[in-house]
Amino acid sequence: MNKQKVYSLLGLATKAGRVKSGEFSVEKSVKSYQGCLVIVAEDASDNTKKMFRNMCTFYEVPIYFFGTKDELGHAMGKERRASLVLLDEGFANSIRKQLDMRENGGSVDVN
Repeated sequence: MNKQKVYSLLGLATKAGRVKSGEFSVEKSVKSYQGCLVIVAEDASDNTKKMFRNMCTFYEVPIYFFGTKDELGHAMGKERRASLVLLDEGFANSIRKQLDMRENGGSVDVN
């Protein structure tokens, strides 16, 4: 997996306006069936991870635990971000392809 490629794709998706971040925005997007893919920082709190894992399982949205809050925020050109959601199927599929190449299998995929 090429971590840099994931961050580049996140940056492009952000510029295209196809990413929302922050707990409230991510939750709202998932619950309104707009989210295609959720990414939660690996250094997010256990409560945050559990909340998003449960929500994504219920709404059948793929979720991955990837990167740090600083790395995700930097990729989006923003401050630290613990969670984000992709609203575009194309970007989501491209990022999933990269994340699925991980050797350690650190992802939770509900589809």
